Amino acid sequence: MEKYIKSEKIKMMNKKIKIFLIVFLSFSPLFGVDNQKLIDCYKIFDQKKAELEAKAEAILEQQEALESLKNTYMALMKKKEKELKLKEQELNATLAKIKEEQKKIQELVKKNEEILKAIKEAKLDKVTQSYAKMRPKNAAQILENMKPKDAVEILQKLSPRILSKILAKMDPNKAAMYTQMLQKDINESTDTFNTGGS
Repeated sequence: MEKYIKSEKIKMMNKKIKIFLIVFLSFSPLFGVDNQKLIDCYKIFDQKKAELEAKAEAILEQQEALESLKNTYMALMKKKEKELKLKEQELNATLAKIKEEQKKIQELVKKNEEILKAIKEAKLDKVTQSYAKMRPKNAAQILENMKPKDAVEILQKLSPRILSKILAKMDPNKAAMYTQMLQKDINESTDTFNTGGS
């Protein structure tokens, strides 16, 4: 459409120039202009006009090629943008699945830890009951030969009356060490309770 409009403008301009030349040639005897020179000028004008029309045609073709290239580029960019959005959506969906799976795993780990803790407590309760039923002297001898940490775990679960009987039958140095460890555990539990409550 643009090419057609420019072509029409060039035709109109050519008509105006021809009319001007005809009028000019008609009055040339008045101005004393040589007709041959006018004809030569007209030929030169036609040549220049043809050159200009060719250049205008070339410019129009270049503009059309540029417009086509621009449209192709824009279409390609839209396609790439659409692909990127799809990829982003896929990644977001995958990330959401991973987060959901991670949450489930954390919940399972927490449940497993609670189960293990409950099993350990149940075992410790049974062991503690066994020590509570033993003679204090026998219980003291066994606990003295255990790792201090394990022995203290058992001693913590015993009632104060049974605990005092077992400690009384122990080597005084071991009994003092276990008492300090028990006291330390009680203080830490109290500190944790106070901190959690405030």
